[in-house]
Order: sequence, then structure tokens, then C-alpha cells
Amino acid sequence: MTVAAPPRLLHIFATFAVGGAQIRFAALANHFGPAWQHAVVAMDGNTACCARLRPDLDLRFPAPDIRKGDMIGNVRRFRDALRTLRPDVLITHNWGTIEWAMANALVGLRHIHIEDGFGPDERDRQIPRRVWTRRLVLRRATVVLPSRTLERIATGTWRLPRRCVRYIPNGIDLTRFDAARDPGPSPWPGEGPVVGTVAALRSEKNLGRLMHAFARLHRQRAAPARLVVVGDGPERPMLETLAAELGIGAAVHFTGHMAEPQRAYRHFDVFALSSDTEQMPLTVLEAMASGLAVAATDVGDVTEMLAAPNKIYVTPRDDATLAGALGALLDAPALRRSVGDANRAKAEREYDQATMFRTYAELIGGIH
Repeated sequence: MTVAAPPRLLHIFATFAVGGAQIRFAALANHFGPAWQHAVVAMDGNTACCARLRPDLDLRFPAPDIRKGDMIGNVRRFRDALRTLRPDVLITHNWGTIEWAMANALVGLRHIHIEDGFGPDERDRQIPRRVWTRRLVLRRATVVLPSRTLERIATGTWRLPRRCVRYIPNGIDLTRFDAARDPGPSPWPGEGPVVGTVAALRSEKNLGRLMHAFARLHRQRAAPARLVVVGDGPERPMLETLAAELGIGAAVHFTGHMAEPQRAYRHFDVFALSSDTEQMPLTVLEAMASGLAVAATDVGDVTEMLAAPNKIYVTPRDDATLAGALGALLDAPALRRSVGDANRAKAEREYDQATMFRTYAELIGGIH
């Protein structure tokens, strides 16, 4: 009996730095191992997420000629690359890889496009040129969306046929965020409950808003509290300066990047998200899996993701209302624990990683 070869998947990322889409790919690739063969193109040359991949994977990194700003030339070069590589499935990620989708219109490979969200330039409205490009180029692809908000945009604004749109929520390894574990002593100095966040320190995450919200709490509450920021990025120096200027420098702790952030979540009392734009943020799933209550700005699917008792702590995008939500949870330990328990239960029902694995296996194929 002839055994079918594993399908050859070509994944295109604008960057293969560590981020939500890359972490999801790593989880899928590690889980299915030799069932799939992978080639990954990192358009900016950054392959930092390789550190999360199993060393025994069948994985290559082709390096096609990519010239920033040369759309017509790139489409021709990517067409030639697709004809040379001949993957069984082309998998593109987000707007930054749209030229590959355009090239595939000339080749006709089976195409899956995964859209995780938008940058700051599309925070409040869709750019018409991009709407029309997606509408024309993605009509023959299977378009995977991890959020209901994106699903509505794809079928409404982009007017993609319903038959080609798939909602597949991100999943999480719940066992890594076991809320029942005793966290032990806090690793951060100071007193009082901990407001924690995990984020890349970039402009769209708007950590400045969280700093201002926490400074309001610092002035209004008699009891002390701490703010812990897990993550790194270009805005860190500005944020450290801002914390000092707001008079909260001693109460704010920047940890830098943590390879295993679940260890930090165990020491948080409340999770905060202050972003200007998100869709289905992985960090909110991690907070839910950790049994935490969440105070967050109302972006993307955040309200839909959270358990019903947590929804009232989702606020408009301003520091005053975010401070109010944080304060309400900090001042009521029993309440925040019950809200956190409800979030954990919802994560178990709807966002277990095993469900995501099964759905992608059915979509991509080749799993025996």
C-alpha cells in the first residue's frame, strides 16, 4: 500500500517575529509534527519565532527576492517562486502578504488566507484600496478569521462569498495556565494587588493609556497597588519615563520579554488591556485561562470573548473609565475571583486548543 506524502505547506508571514499569528502556527506545527511539511517565508527576514518550533520538524526557509515598494515586480517574482516551490497549500497571513495572494491568482494553488487584524492605520476605518484588493484577490481563497468582528467585516465590508469564509477562534493550552496552582510569593517588590498586562510595547497597544489609568488609581485609592508590564518593544523607554513623570515609577515594574508568561499571570490579581486595536487578543485568552478578571478597552472581540460577569469591565478607549473598571475589581477580591472563575470556565468551553487543532486538521488535510 502506498503511503501518501505529507502535504507541503508554504506559509507567508510579513515577519516571523514572535506574535499571535506566529505563536498559533508554532502550536499547530509542533502538535502535528511530521504530518505536514513546512516552508516559511519571513518577508522581513526576522525568524525569531523559530525558537518555539520543534527541532525535528520538516521545515525550510526559502528566501525569494522581495523588494519593498515594487508591487508589480514582487507579484511577478512571487508568481515564479510559487511555480518553483509548488506547495500543496499556500497559507498567507494578513495584509502584509497580499502580494503573494495576487501572485497566486496567476498560478491557481489552493490558498488559505488568515486575517488576524489590522494595524493602527486601519484602527477606525477600512482603507478603500485595501477593501477592493481583498474583495477581488481573496474571492477564490479560503479566508480564516479568528474573530466574529473580522468575520462580519469579511462578509460585509469586503463582500467575500459566505462559502469561502471560516470562523476559527484561537485556542489555548489550558494546562499551561492552571489557575488552581499556588503561585507562591510575588516576584515584584511592593505591596497591594497586582494589575498585570502582557503586550508588545508598541503604539497600537497604548500602554500610555494604562499608565494614566493606573496613576488615577494611585491618587484615588488609599490602599497601595502595583502595575506589572510584561513584554518589550520600541516604546519601553517612553513608558518608563511616563511612569516616573506620573509619580508611579516605584509602583510600576517592567519585566521585559518573558518566554513563559504564564508564570507572570499566576501573580496577577487583575489583567488589563489598553489597546486601540485588537481582534481576538491571545493575552485575553491567557488571562481567562489563568482565571483572572479582565479590565479592557472595547476593541475587536474582547467583549464577546469574556464571560458574562466580566463584560461590564470592558470600557471605552479612555483612561478614566479604564481606571474605574480596574478600581472596581481591585476593591472587591471576592468579586474578581468569581469573575475570573467564570472566565476560566468559558475558556474551557470555547477556547480549548484541542478544538482549534481538530478544525485546522480538517481544513488543511493530510492528517491520518
